[in-house]
Amino acid sequence: MLTITLQEPEWEYGVRSLLMSFFPHQEFIIQNKIQENQPLCKHLQITASYQPDQQTIDLIRVLYVDEKQQSFFCEKPVLYSSEVAQKDIKNAMDHAMYDVLCRATGMVLPWGVLSGIRPTKLPMRMLQQEMSDEQILYRLKSRHLVSDAKAKIALDIAKCEKQLLQQYCKPHDYSLYIGIPFCPSTCLYCSFTSYPIGLWQKRVEEYLDALEREMIAVSKWMGDRKPNTIYVGGGTPTSLSASQLDRLCTMLETHFDLSGLCEFTVEAGRPDSITKDKLLTLKAHRVGRISINPQTMKQETLDLIGRHHTVEQVVQTYQMAKEVGFDTINMDLILGLPLESSQDTKQTFQKIQELNPDNLTVHSLAIKRASRLNLNWEQYATSFQTKNSEVMMSQAYQAAKELGMHPYYLYRQKNMAGNFENVGFSKPGKEGLYNILIMEEVQTIVALGAGASSKIILNNGRIERAENVKDVSLYIDKIEEMVQRKQALLQQWLMC
Repeated sequence: MLTITLQEPEWEYGVRSLLMSFFPHQEFIIQNKIQENQPLCKHLQITASYQPDQQTIDLIRVLYVDEKQQSFFCEKPVLYSSEVAQKDIKNAMDHAMYDVLCRATGMVLPWGVLSGIRPTKLPMRMLQQEMSDEQILYRLKSRHLVSDAKAKIALDIAKCEKQLLQQYCKPHDYSLYIGIPFCPSTCLYCSFTSYPIGLWQKRVEEYLDALEREMIAVSKWMGDRKPNTIYVGGGTPTSLSASQLDRLCTMLETHFDLSGLCEFTVEAGRPDSITKDKLLTLKAHRVGRISINPQTMKQETLDLIGRHHTVEQVVQTYQMAKEVGFDTINMDLILGLPLESSQDTKQTFQKIQELNPDNLTVHSLAIKRASRLNLNWEQYATSFQTKNSEVMMSQAYQAAKELGMHPYYLYRQKNMAGNFENVGFSKPGKEGLYNILIMEEVQTIVALGAGASSKIILNNGRIERAENVKDVSLYIDKIEEMVQRKQALLQQWLMC
C-alpha cells in the first residue's frame, strides 16, 4: 500500500500514471494532508511553492519515504515555456517524481516520464513542424527523459508513418473496423470483450444480423465515400465458421464500395481456430492480410496461459496459409509471459525466423485490470519470476532485423512488463496501414460491432467518439440505439 499526499487534488491523474510505471499492482491511497499519527513509510508527498501573488507555482517539491523509512527528496522549478501553464507544472512534477523514484527503486524507465499509449505522436508532430532530427531527439530526451535508444526508435517510426500516410491517406478517407467478439477461449492475460464461441454459437447469426443493420446505415450515410482500409478484429474472427465468414465478407462487399480499398485485414489469431476452408473463404473475398498469433513457441507457457493449441499447430497453420496464397502474414508474440526466460524467447524467435513471416508484432505483457491474471494475481504471482527485459527486447529487434524487417508502428499500455513497448515490424512494402491509422489518429475510423469504438477526426483536429455496448446480448437487442448513436457522431464529420 502506497499513501500519496497531494497539495492539489487535480494532480492525481498525472501522478498515478507515472507511479504505476514504478509500482505495478500497488494499491494507492490519495489524501490532501498527512493524517495525525500516520506512519511515514511507503509515502509520497507532493507540494508546491507559490510566488507572492499566490496564483503561480514556482517550485514543485517531491518527498518519498520507502518501507525502510529512507527519504528521497527533489524539487524542480516550474519553467513557464508554453501557453498552457498546467503542462509546465506537470513537466516539473514529472521530472521531480522521476528523479526521486529512480533513486528510491533503482529503476530507470526506458520511456522516461511518458505514460501515454502513443509516444510516436510527439515526434510526428515535431516532424510536421519541420524540426530537425537533432531537435526532436533533444526534446524527447530532455523534456520527456526518454532514453537514447527509444528516442531514436520513436523518430524512425514517425518518419516511416509520415511517408505511408502521405502516400495512402487522403482528405475525407475513412476506415472500417469490424468487431467479432467471440473466441475459442479467453487467455489468462486478456481483458478484451470476448465470448466463448462454444457457448454463443447459437446467437452468432443474430449477431451478424445486427452487424449488417449497422453496415446498411453507415453505407447509406457515407454515400459515395469509399473505405480506405478494413480491419476485422476481435476476439478471434476465425472462431466463426467458414460459411459465417463468407456471410460477413459478402455483407461488406454488398453494402460498401470496396474499389478504393488499400488494405483488407482479418485477424485470424488463434491457430486452433483456423482451418483451410476458412482461409480459402477469406482469400476468395480478397482479404490480403491475416494474423497467425502464437504468442510464444514454448508449449509449457501456452498451456499455462490458456492457449489451446500446440507449437506444431502454429507451424502447420502458417504453412497452410502460405499454400492457400496469403503473402502478408503477421505473427504476434508476447514478452514477459510467466516463467519465460531470455533463453526461451531466443528459441521462440529462432522458430519464428524459420517460418519467415512478413510482419512481426512484439508485445510486452500488459496486465489488464479485468484479466483473470490480475483478478487472481495472488494465484499466479509466483509464476512471474522473470519479466520482460532489455535483453528480450534486444532479441526482438535483432530477430526482426535478420528477417529483413524494420519497425513501423509502436504503442504502449499501462502495467507493461519492464515498462517497454509493443512494436510492429514489417518487411518493406508489407506495413499495415490500419495499424498506423489507429495509432496516429489522423483518419476517421467507423467501428461496427459489440464493444467497437468509432472515432471521427474533425477539421480542427478534435476527436469525437461513440462506443457500442460491449455485451453481445445488449448489442443485438439495442442495435437501433447503436445506429442512432453512430449517426449523431458521423453527421458531425460529414458536415466538415
